[in-house]
Amino acid sequence: MTDIIIYSSDFCPFCHRAKALLSSKGVDYTELKVDGNPELRAEMMRKAQQRTVPQIWIGQRHIGGCDDLYTLERAGQLDPLLA
Repeated sequence: MTDIIIYSSDFCPFCHRAKALLSSKGVDYTELKVDGNPELRAEMMRKAQQRTVPQIWIGQRHIGGCDDLYTLERAGQLDPLLA
């Protein structure tokens, strides 16, 4: 199983949607909440070159945010990445 990491916030509806899709696939993921944690948010921004959450990695591949995850799903490319 590929490691999945998602930087998220409790107050972000896109984070909830991304986590719901991953959960519907039956995969485990590591959630790193950036709420009130400026060091973790800075780490996310450095790695992703993005300020917004969620930021998602599957293995070593940076997927991007929620819309990017759903784009992979619609294209039939998400399941092979999760295998």
